Amino acid sequence: MEKKLYRSTTDKKLCGVLGGIGEYFGIDSTLVRLVYAIGAVFTAVMPAVIIYIVAAIIIPEGPFTVE
Repeated sequence: MEKKLYRSTTDKKLCGVLGGIGEYFGIDSTLVRLVYAIGAVFTAVMPAVIIYIVAAIIIPEGPFTVE
């Protein structure tokens, strides 16, 4: 089965981009969010915001799962 990157439908704070990245790589989404926040601070925030918005537009929302 081929892995695909999706925005998370269950682990999201804004659009689910960072939650989806965490799910894709199999790591905790809190760690992904922390690394993203630190990177945003070191890049003067604006590039990180633009990248997040572009990713939210480009990455499709994940399939719904029934639990």
